[in-house]
Amino acid sequence: MQNIFSIDVEDWFNILDLELDFPMSDWGQLESRVERNTYWLLEALAKRQVNCTCFILGWFAEHFPQLIKDIADAGHEIASHGYAHGLVYELSEEEFVRDLTWSIDTIKDATGINPAGYRAPGFSITEECRWAFDHLIENSFEFDSSIFPAQRNHGGIAGEVKDIHIIREKANKSLIEIPISTTRIFGKDTCFCGGGYLRALPTSIIRRKIQAHNTEGLPVVLYIHPRDIDPEQPRMQMNAKRRFMSYYNLHTTKEKIERLLDEFDFTSIGNVIQNSFR
Repeated sequence: MQNIFSIDVEDWFNILDLELDFPMSDWGQLESRVERNTYWLLEALAKRQVNCTCFILGWFAEHFPQLIKDIADAGHEIASHGYAHGLVYELSEEEFVRDLTWSIDTIKDATGINPAGYRAPGFSITEECRWAFDHLIENSFEFDSSIFPAQRNHGGIAGEVKDIHIIREKANKSLIEIPISTTRIFGKDTCFCGGGYLRALPTSIIRRKIQAHNTEGLPVVLYIHPRDIDPEQPRMQMNAKRRFMSYYNLHTTKEKIERLLDEFDFTSIGNVIQNSFR
């Protein structure tokens, strides 16, 4: 069973939904750690000859084009994470389309590639903004990985289909959905293989959950941000719960990622889709 390894290429200051965050106009003046952390992830993948899917934030494609080109040149699948890292449910349709097309243009400028897929910042496509899928099809995206099939602070669609499926068909085109992997923990659907969830849970539990999904014929979607491996990153102001989810166990993530890469078969979303729909 091939599982999915995905990276949301963004920086330490791109944590969402905080009372005190940094506007995009300030990003260029902040210390960036995205290159060193992303290159570590790329090296870990290269050692194991694993290709992944990288969801590129358009702002970084514009400001760090060599990094994005290196990702593409290493054979990894290029996808969009939007341009400005805004929550989709806070955008109008017009604002969403503007952000989406901006991301497509900057990614193509850096790589010469049209992004194959899309992941909303914070998995923020909700029931109220499913119109986003129509715009993804209109812009020739092949897949989306924005659905978080459980409740969460921002985004999430509880009860959504948990397997890979066609989520929208329009004008003889289909958009394939790759939902984030969830499981029942303490009677609640929750993610176990991405971001703060990946850092907080012991490797032994994550391993068992991956094995259980694979036994049922379900590939697991692992997602990580470059900041998830960086214990030295600057800290943002936030409440205790968010601080725990954002910074807990940062010092353990590199070892955890390497162990999972050694124990399980990972690949890109495109490769899994090809195997699922061939």
